[in-house]
Amino acid sequence: MNDVSRAARQASRSDAMEWGARLGLAARAGIYLLMGALALALALGRSSSETDQRGALTAVAQHTGGKVLLLLLALGFAGYALWRFSQVAFGVPVDGNGAGPRLTSLVRGLVYGSFGVTALTIALGSGGAGSQASQQQGITATVMSHTWGRYLVGATGLVVAAVGATMVYQGATRGFEKYLRMSQMSPSTRSVVGRLGMVGTVARGVVVGLAGVLVIDAAVTFRPEKARGLDGALRTLAAQPYGQGLLALAALGLLAFGVYGFAEARWYKT
Repeated sequence: MNDVSRAARQASRSDAMEWGARLGLAARAGIYLLMGALALALALGRSSSETDQRGALTAVAQHTGGKVLLLLLALGFAGYALWRFSQVAFGVPVDGNGAGPRLTSLVRGLVYGSFGVTALTIALGSGGAGSQASQQQGITATVMSHTWGRYLVGATGLVVAAVGATMVYQGATRGFEKYLRMSQMSPSTRSVVGRLGMVGTVARGVVVGLAGVLVIDAAVTFRPEKARGLDGALRTLAAQPYGQGLLALAALGLLAFGVYGFAEARWYKT
């Protein structure tokens, strides 16, 4: 059993795992670039497509070579998920071996593993009906139909909102830099990466936090249709006074996070 454990630990630290992690980080960067582009098109009135991850993947499938790109994204998300699962088993660099970082890695692995499955099914033409937002509404409605369901939905919304607030704080304080090999960058590159990371992480946090607030609102008002994930959060911004401008700013922030994500793929401490 010790030999199996030792082999698994060695695999988690292998070059193949590192390349899988970096491919996964690049895939995540790409999906945020696509989401930012869709959100910007929505702000400019040039598109009504869903602006979440599934919407971005669906948009990829509609272009020449899209299926090949989807397969590459699916591979990247699989690599990302395996990397995060290895951290659950053997500890998280920088953040340590505590239960909190391991749980965070588990959630990230599950989320991006699901994106990998979605990318693969869309590429194979079996993505199923319904948008990501409608699926989230359906899940919320099902949970809320049970005793204590509203409380569970509300608690989930609180967690998502807290995650968003944490992202905003991390972006504002440039806490993300501790995960990067900053010493390997030139001074000008450090400056650009730092600014992109700050703007992008704050914008991402605002959108995620707003999605959490919408889930809380769905639980309080007993209206599951309000829980529409990231797409719902961005459309909520658009519905506010000066909403098109707010949505455009959020879109530019997501684009910044996407560009920053490629720096993560290059310099992240795996």
